[in-house]
Amino acid sequence: MRPVLTAAEIAEVDARAQAEIGIEALIRRAGQAVFSAAMARLGGTYGRRVVVVAGRGHNGDDGKVAAALLARRGVRAQVLAASDAPERLPECDLVIDAAYGTGFRGAYRAPRTGAVVLAVDVPSGVRADTGAAGEGAVVAEETVTFGALKPGLLLEPGRAHAGLVHLDPIGLDASSARTFEVEDADVAHRLPYRPREAHKWQSACYVVAGSPGMTGAAAMCARAAGRAGAGMVRLGSPGAEPGSVPFLEAVARPLPATGWAEAVLGEIGRCKALVCGPGLGPDAATSVRELVAAAEVPMVLDADGLNALGEIRSGDGPLARRRAPVVLTPHAGEFARLAGSPPGEDRIADVRDLARRAGAVVLLKGATTVVADPDGRVLIAATGSPRLATAGTGDVLSGVIGAFLARGLPALEAAALAAHVHGRAAALGRDEGLLANDLPELVADLLSTAMPAATRRSHPLHPSLAGD
Repeated sequence: MRPVLTAAEIAEVDARAQAEIGIEALIRRAGQAVFSAAMARLGGTYGRRVVVVAGRGHNGDDGKVAAALLARRGVRAQVLAASDAPERLPECDLVIDAAYGTGFRGAYRAPRTGAVVLAVDVPSGVRADTGAAGEGAVVAEETVTFGALKPGLLLEPGRAHAGLVHLDPIGLDASSARTFEVEDADVAHRLPYRPREAHKWQSACYVVAGSPGMTGAAAMCARAAGRAGAGMVRLGSPGAEPGSVPFLEAVARPLPATGWAEAVLGEIGRCKALVCGPGLGPDAATSVRELVAAAEVPMVLDADGLNALGEIRSGDGPLARRRAPVVLTPHAGEFARLAGSPPGEDRIADVRDLARRAGAVVLLKGATTVVADPDGRVLIAATGSPRLATAGTGDVLSGVIGAFLARGLPALEAAALAAHVHGRAAALGRDEGLLANDLPELVADLLSTAMPAATRRSHPLHPSLAGD
């Protein structure tokens, strides 16, 4: 996982490093990192031209160091002061944006250019903590950032302005971070895999989803749980005929149209996780609340499961009576109903606050998914894309989270790793016309082939387990 620090947090880290290492050494290291990224982008030095737009702060110093190193390699490097740069930059092969860094406030209109842009730390005009960007903010193809990622490099629209982000530690100590971005390697090394003597009940998941006329949501959720590694999927759809949901591998359980919480509670004893909500309809609210309060296994609440909670207040409602972990998976509209107001510019702070109030893990869906637990830890999955903007993909995500809980992941990691896998799986599908029902198989493909290190961990003597 890659650490994420706010502007204030990285300023504290930087101040400690300046006292220990010295400001000149840090600027030299940062400039070297920018130089290396510029050289990789240029692909050579002969005849290449680079323009550095440098501010008066340390970001500008980093850019100037990079310019000097490029010049030594034969690159024609021109440094322009950000305060009096022309409206359009001179013709060049690469622009290094070193105008403003993490402490920037206000508005910035970047000079126009037709060249590729490499940003230093944060694209100028993008707010480091929130990703908010003014109309004239820099749009970079690549960004080199130092010590830790900044939230604004992961949250939209800053994520789009930053392009491909390279993280260089340059000697900064980011061990104080409580926010991290999930990577592929985290799935490979953290997701528990089945031992050789595994049986289906070791990762069984109960899904309460669907209702008459809404069986599709139940099918997608249950199929996703199975494809993400739940050894047994029990499926109850209140009021629907057993077997009416088109997923043959699920064991259908008959549930009455109303008052079904007691029936589910009587059957979840051998299950390791519970998913509740997709496609249940508004009549399920009472049973959902009873189930939330009494179920003693880790639980995922989505869609109509969330709607049953109403606005969350600290120490009140069915969540306050739970002893097992619960994951809430709202989109922005559902978040507004749970929190009493929609997510604002600082999504990380808002999700962290709701998780604290709810005493639950909260996953706020979006192009960048933010997941927080009640203690304030945050994991970010930045794999979302417009491919997921289609009906039913949230049902699939709930099933994947349920499977990861059933396989033994803690709630925070189960939610965040599932969101990462969900987005990565979508990237394997069609550019146009991807359907939610395509995703479960893509999830299985991803876990089986695109992350092969994970599949090898099922062997009890595999050397990757040494010291675990």
